[in-house]
Amino acid sequence: MAVAARSEGLLRGRWIDDWRPEDESFWQATGRRVANRNLWFSVFSEHIGFSIWTLWSVLVLFMPNEAFGLDVAGKFFLVAMPTLVGSVLRLPYTMAVAVFGGRNWSVIAAALLLVPTVLAAFVVEPGVSYTTLMVLAAIAGVGGGNFASSMTNINAFFPEKHKGAALGLNAGGGNLGVAVIQLLGLLILATAGGGVTGIRILLGIYIPLIVIATLCSALFMDNLSSVRNDTGALAEATKDAQTWILSFLYIGTFGSFIGYSFAFGLVLQNQFGRSPVQAAAVTFIGPLLGSLIRPVGGWLSDRVGGVRVTFWNFVAMAVATLICIVASGAQSLGLFVTGFTLLFITSGIGNGSTYKMIPSIFRTKALASGRDTDEALLWARRVSGAVIGIAGAVGAFGGLLINLAFRQSFLAVQSGVPAFWAFLAFYAVCFVVTYVVYMRRPKAATDPTTGATVSYASV
Repeated sequence: MAVAARSEGLLRGRWIDDWRPEDESFWQATGRRVANRNLWFSVFSEHIGFSIWTLWSVLVLFMPNEAFGLDVAGKFFLVAMPTLVGSVLRLPYTMAVAVFGGRNWSVIAAALLLVPTVLAAFVVEPGVSYTTLMVLAAIAGVGGGNFASSMTNINAFFPEKHKGAALGLNAGGGNLGVAVIQLLGLLILATAGGGVTGIRILLGIYIPLIVIATLCSALFMDNLSSVRNDTGALAEATKDAQTWILSFLYIGTFGSFIGYSFAFGLVLQNQFGRSPVQAAAVTFIGPLLGSLIRPVGGWLSDRVGGVRVTFWNFVAMAVATLICIVASGAQSLGLFVTGFTLLFITSGIGNGSTYKMIPSIFRTKALASGRDTDEALLWARRVSGAVIGIAGAVGAFGGLLINLAFRQSFLAVQSGVPAFWAFLAFYAVCFVVTYVVYMRRPKAATDPTTGATVSYASV
């Protein structure tokens, strides 16, 4: 059995009209091969997107306060701008998959990454106005939109039983872009030094990578006709309470990951007096571990249930936050880095488990609604794809809140401790919500593939 893909030319790409991932014979014959090919090229493009999204968390390390006229509050606000724009763009990026096709939008989204990188290469230099820097940082937010469209696209390629691992790999490989650009920043700082020279070396590495990602998306990815023009799914998703509950939980997981990724280096510099090189030598470790472990969160959720993993993970995030508070009071850099690294690890696990919950919960809800099985599964696949985009947008907005909380905390008391107390309270609310909504009051349904009874608590 072969997947028939009709070609509409290089610009419009290949379109697959018959896609049945839940059909085991179809999946084993060729569906899995096609899905995996799209997954790996999606990972590459999204990886570059995350690097560009977090570009300014690295660039501020190359910008001495005296040369660029930046204070602590100004730097926190500067690195918050891409988070804000990226979170807003995630909704239209999600819809773009249905309007243009997953492959087609992947090409456009990758090409758009050239705008913030080329502009920064020519414009950033000592004496440039703060307003100009803010505009440039805001444009880098296009990198944050890639995640939503990539996840929505890949969600449609895989069957339910493999979604946790597939979405975890897609997101984890993308998240690695945060650690990679920070590691490259460290190497450039340590060898070529900071300032404009270091900035242009870093951007000179990424511009050709963006071109390669654009070409790979054009040549090797596919569009699914079943996803095309399904913009109504987004409207349905916005009316469902589960969408907003899951989005709230994703603020706690992904919002933490991306917010801490932007803020970690600045916190080390201003709370523990680290130099840019000393801060950069540590900052990449947390995002690296958090990204690598995200697929584990999806894999674990496939086996023991996303709800259980998410609940206990929020408890662990609260404990890690307490460690950061204690370490701040004791001025223990080692303990603080340990606590902060645990926050990255647990946020990575939570990213995988929360995204596993989305298709599983909507599938359970659809099966429990009394619909015909095929109709129920199609509805769940459509709506869960839209919810992935909405949750991604809302979750990314949490990254903005984290940076604003740190900014206000340092302005008020020259320490991040008040911000950490706020984060601790939020994680407590998250694990209570997870328990009350999904563990205490499960909705039961029968899985047609296995005949087993499933509930929210078991997904």
